[in-house]
Amino acid sequence: MNKAILFLALLCTFLLQAQSEDEKQIRAIYDAALTEAKAYDWLNHLSNQIGGRLSGSVQAQQAVEYTKEQLEDLGLDRVWLQPVMVPKWVRGTPEFAYIENKPGVTNNVPICALGGSVATPDGGLKAEVIEVQGIEELEAIGRDSIEGKIVFYNRPMDPTKISTFSAYSGCVDQRYSGAAEAGKYGAAGVIVRSMNLRLDDLPHTGSMSYGETPVEKRIPAAAISTNGAELLSTTLKLNPNIKFYFKQSCKQYPDVESYNVIGEIRGSEHPEEIMVVGGHLDSWDLGDGSHDDGAGCVQSMEVLHLFKKIGYKPKRTLRVVMFMNEENGLRGGNKYAQVAKSKNEQHVFALESDAGGFTPRGFSFDTDEANFEQVQSWKPLFEPYMIHLFVKGGSGADIGPLKDEDLVLAGLRPDSQRYFDHHHAENDTFEHVNKRELELGAATMASLVYLVDKYGIIKSKKVKG
Repeated sequence: MNKAILFLALLCTFLLQAQSEDEKQIRAIYDAALTEAKAYDWLNHLSNQIGGRLSGSVQAQQAVEYTKEQLEDLGLDRVWLQPVMVPKWVRGTPEFAYIENKPGVTNNVPICALGGSVATPDGGLKAEVIEVQGIEELEAIGRDSIEGKIVFYNRPMDPTKISTFSAYSGCVDQRYSGAAEAGKYGAAGVIVRSMNLRLDDLPHTGSMSYGETPVEKRIPAAAISTNGAELLSTTLKLNPNIKFYFKQSCKQYPDVESYNVIGEIRGSEHPEEIMVVGGHLDSWDLGDGSHDDGAGCVQSMEVLHLFKKIGYKPKRTLRVVMFMNEENGLRGGNKYAQVAKSKNEQHVFALESDAGGFTPRGFSFDTDEANFEQVQSWKPLFEPYMIHLFVKGGSGADIGPLKDEDLVLAGLRPDSQRYFDHHHAENDTFEHVNKRELELGAATMASLVYLVDKYGIIKSKKVKG
């Protein structure tokens, strides 16, 4: 009996000492992030000296060179570029659009071409408009009512959803597949309400796909600002015979070579086990991509910088990956996973930041129950920093291709309420990123990586046949 009590006492003492050690280490990480971080300066250069980094662009290549140089300056064990072929789509001259109530009576509205769209004819496209709330309405309306017209997708993001990413998921199919589906019914073009919860005059671009549609049958697609969508919808109710005109000169070029940028600190005890932190280096071209996803890239770089600053040597190999081409192809994420598989690399953990540089709230995890219970046990260590969200869910698009039963995937989850005010729009710019929020996000990521590195992951027990 006495031995059992002694054992329990020793165990409790050990656990308390371990917790105390973790508290001190995490405190050191946050202190360093809030006083010695480089993330904000890195983002300033990416945003204000380089700008929007659309895949295949000169700016994307400049970003590759800049981030590689900064990783080398950190004194990592290894820094390299991983070649990947990416699409090259160019917006061309600024888009123009108006609503024509009757000949000579028009109202200009803000639009932007969707990424991957074809151009309108040289003189632009003018046609009558048919408004729908979603792709599923097209079949009921039928070809006779759609052919030769511009389909206007006007389903808004659901404001009742507290998670704005859930609201986004509920209507983004209009943007991605709207042109392909409308084209099947003979539509002349597509206008899509911007994925934005507030009413403003900023159109939001984003990727779209024509699926298997032959090139010669592809129709132009553009996003209209939320204010523009409201005006167009109201005008249609007053006069269903109005016409809409828009002109865009975008063009798709052959694929070009680009790179994932990778740096690593080799593990001191288990170098064969790899942990990844990352974001995507490419962005859309309307703003400078500060929130999407310059913030995620510099936060991921900062994780390695913070470990260097506090003198923490990870047991496992820690890699930072700046993925190329998340926005319109996911080529970088797929390439990284393909190379990792070909080399039989053992990835145990991957964390992505691709939800903006806002105040961190926690993480979502794509993992089994055993590992989820382990990370939940760390939750009290984060509560002093107001990090409270530990949920099962998605991780990140770029790390998704790595998915394996013995790999824990995680995504940083900042406060999402302002994210879609800026997402894919011209106001996704540096001045909308708060330095302290950005640094807190980097510290939160580094703290989770530290705990995963210290305690490892729980590997599944495979049944042998």
